[in-house]
Amino acid sequence: MSLTNWASTWTFSATEVARPRTLDDVRRTVASSDRIRAVGTFHSFNDLGESAALVSLADMPADIELDEIAATVRVAAQLPFARIAEAIDARGWALANMGSLPHISVGGATATATHGSGLGNGNLSTSVVGLDLVTADGGVLHLDRADPRLPGAVVHLGMLGVVTHVTLAVQPRYRVRQDVYLDVPWSEVLADPIGVFGAGYSVSVFGLWGADTVQVWRKTRLADGEHGDLPATWRGGTRASGQRAIVGEDTDNVTVQGEPGAWHARLPHFRFDRQPSAQGEEIQTEYFVDIEDASAALAAVRALADRIDPLLLITELRTVAADELWLSTAYRRTSLAIHFTWRRQPTEVAALLPEIEAALAPFAPRPHWGKWFAMTEIGGLYPQFAEAAALVRELDPAGRFRNDYTRRVLGL
Repeated sequence: MSLTNWASTWTFSATEVARPRTLDDVRRTVASSDRIRAVGTFHSFNDLGESAALVSLADMPADIELDEIAATVRVAAQLPFARIAEAIDARGWALANMGSLPHISVGGATATATHGSGLGNGNLSTSVVGLDLVTADGGVLHLDRADPRLPGAVVHLGMLGVVTHVTLAVQPRYRVRQDVYLDVPWSEVLADPIGVFGAGYSVSVFGLWGADTVQVWRKTRLADGEHGDLPATWRGGTRASGQRAIVGEDTDNVTVQGEPGAWHARLPHFRFDRQPSAQGEEIQTEYFVDIEDASAALAAVRALADRIDPLLLITELRTVAADELWLSTAYRRTSLAIHFTWRRQPTEVAALLPEIEAALAPFAPRPHWGKWFAMTEIGGLYPQFAEAAALVRELDPAGRFRNDYTRRVLGL
């Protein structure tokens, strides 16, 4: 049996996935394995999750335990964000942000610093206030805000154990309106990135590098009674009427535009009950640079437009607020995320990535942990990498949860 990643860009060498039903099953599975990794919704584009043995928690109880006094929710790590969002919204609560895809599991997304957008919004990992995990010896460890190791454990890349539950901070539910502006000149983004990305609670820019204009998706957080009407024109662009697609002409899979709705039905780009665009026919790459370097970094990539655009389906630009999580791609710097959704031409994409990384090198780019990149030994990009490495060795001294990826990328 061939196990293929959700995005169809990585086929695992393991031929089976253990599917425990209880916590004791997880403990026995881990303790009896020399090398093992947990898998979630298989939304990774590289060998981060590769291992001789794999374990999925898909058959474990789908716990969602809301604590309204503490304003937290403890959830099973295998659950997709959409399921969690629907459950807490029904009781009047919300998460601070969502990623583009509500389909991804909370365990995998928070382990890799996956994110939405917003100058004031941290990545999805910043909502984590507690972790329950099975460690290399089959023991059970709970980490919370009282434990000084938590900032080093949240973005763990699967190196600390099998996370069974994640506890997230919640807040009162709110509404969001999403509007798309067409034909905004690239020059507006280059001249004033803070102004463009600060124009909404969550803002994304879509386009090609050699084009003259881009699309800007503005998501406005609404106070009670607000409708959130935006001007018909903004920064040289025109507000779209009706639905707009991200790639191609399919508007059926994107969330509703032009009218207010629940936070979890507007913050993602894609609907949970539809397939995302280009699923299985894409490769993804993403680099994070300091927002202060945004204009120069974007200009450096635009200089490669004639090399990039023939291989590209779409680029998305987003922002992520700075945080204190040791291996977060936004650690201590509010960041511009430069994302490439490539056509499925792996040889050509792999050859191009070193050129893009060379262009971005002056800005100390941090690649997304779960997407394609050519960089190796990148621990030096993280000021607390030594502490993170020490935590990995403390909880997994024999390297049961490590693999070729962790050795190549982090030297662990």
